[in-house]
Amino acid sequence: MHQLRLFFTALQFFTRLPIPRWVGFDPAWLNQASRYFPLVGVVVALITAAVYAAAACLLPAPVAAILSTAAGIYATGAFHEDGFADMCDGFGGGMTAERVLEIMKESRIGAYGAIGIICMLALKLTALSMLPPLSAIGALLVAHPLSRLMATSLIWRLDYARAEGKAKPLAQKMRGREFLIATLTATLPALAVVALGWLTPGALITGIVVATIATFWLARKCVRRIGGYTGDCLGAVQQVAEVMFYLCALASVQP
Repeated sequence: MHQLRLFFTALQFFTRLPIPRWVGFDPAWLNQASRYFPLVGVVVALITAAVYAAAACLLPAPVAAILSTAAGIYATGAFHEDGFADMCDGFGGGMTAERVLEIMKESRIGAYGAIGIICMLALKLTALSMLPPLSAIGALLVAHPLSRLMATSLIWRLDYARAEGKAKPLAQKMRGREFLIATLTATLPALAVVALGWLTPGALITGIVVATIATFWLARKCVRRIGGYTGDCLGAVQQVAEVMFYLCALASVQP
């Protein structure tokens, strides 16, 4: 029952989806719930994949990709996209760690954030719209939990950069066993997608490797610029890793 509460806590924090009232809330649960962040990604993946599959039966692939992406943004409240835009603004406009953190805390979006989010969404939509329908559905089912696993790795390995913040309850170090649970959660849908033939093993492996490299690069940048991570950094890593996987999936089907 406690594990179920932890999952619903993660679902409540990272999405707009309703949870049962009996779950309650305790800030201490949030750090323990980090093991289930990829499982939240599975839920979001099922929503986006279902919308894509339904739309693709009646509409062209680009429209299905837009509707699928919109469904994911609605389900999460653009939580990760907002973090990506804030990180673009902060890292693009701040010269010192203090200034970077100050910019990232502002609610307004600047030029770096606007340009970054436009480019990121354009890449995501273009890649999904050019994939064969089953490959697009497979990519969605893998990319969402995998990208959240990549974000979780920052919690596992880095320090939180702020004294206070919305993601502060996440900032306690994860244990290796908790990260292993998160890894297994992201692995199962990936294996299922390959078994169904919706993605090739090569596409899966390449996507995981490239997403890992992108995560490592962003993690190093976070450490160098602000000494650790913030909630915005987690959102940025999730978005970048997700897009990288779609691009690798697309590259694998090109002649």
